[in-house]
Amino acid sequence: METKKVFYISYSIFILSFQIIDPWGGSYMMESLTNEVYNEALGIIEEVEAMGGMAKAVVSGMPKLRIEECAAKRQARIDSGKEVIVGVNKYQKDKEDPIDVLVIDNSKCQRALAAITECAKTGNGNLLGLAVDAAKARATVGEITQAMEAIFGRHVAADRLVSGAYKSEYGQSEDLEAVRVKVEAFLEDEGRRPRVLVAKMGQDGHDRGAKVIATGFADLGFDIDIGPLFRTPDEVAQQAVDADVHAVGVSSLAAAHKTLVPQLATALKKLNREDILIFVGGVIPPQDYDFLYKAGAAAIFGPGTKIPACAMQVVDLISKCIQEKEKQRAKE
Repeated sequence: METKKVFYISYSIFILSFQIIDPWGGSYMMESLTNEVYNEALGIIEEVEAMGGMAKAVVSGMPKLRIEECAAKRQARIDSGKEVIVGVNKYQKDKEDPIDVLVIDNSKCQRALAAITECAKTGNGNLLGLAVDAAKARATVGEITQAMEAIFGRHVAADRLVSGAYKSEYGQSEDLEAVRVKVEAFLEDEGRRPRVLVAKMGQDGHDRGAKVIATGFADLGFDIDIGPLFRTPDEVAQQAVDADVHAVGVSSLAAAHKTLVPQLATALKKLNREDILIFVGGVIPPQDYDFLYKAGAAAIFGPGTKIPACAMQVVDLISKCIQEKEKQRAKE
């Protein structure tokens, strides 16, 4: 009899587990959250409609700006420890494991890209087929589009910064105050704030991380310039010189840092501005660090680096560079 009861209870639980489609159904908490999401989404839809539709909203840069604002706020929560990511801001490894990196035949890749440009120019051939061939040669989507850009041109998004999002979400803390004090001291000593150009070079079309860094640094008191996407090292160097920045922050997410960073250092040297420091951030394998330091990088910030810590190191290195330059002038 007892065995039958146990079987009946187990069977009933099994059946009920399949009959309950939504275990949260009727929950005030879940219904409240659902209603909140609905109202927020509706507000955005109405705002877009008032602008004349999504096409006009995209041209204005509104959607991109909102996404960057959201990303900046989330980064602030991660840096402040309010949002925990295991392995990034909590329970980090004492030593990072080496990362296997794919090495490609760049000459084969360049030949495939040249064929795309020739097809776009003459109209002879199949662009889609050539794009597939280039992808098989390990060309990136950005490189494939750049091969066509030489003939067809490219849309350029407007560059604007979100203001205050990072600082307001991070909240008051000793980290932020320490950076603020350091920046204000720099302003008093040098007569201007530390100025940094945040640059994206090559065919890395992901700029949200760069915008988050730019927003965070601006909130901490830096003067920030942002370069357009897909710039060459020569173009970035020229912009850095024209804006008279103290440093260039290179954001790399497409594994081109070993090519582009040395080229940027060479371009700055040609312009007689070796005093402009180069910082590199993004997805950088640890085994590439020594190469980048030897190529001219002053500092490297990998995934998980908190923006306040990054900003503190940057302003310290800029101050040190200025002091060394003044000592050199005194000797002359």
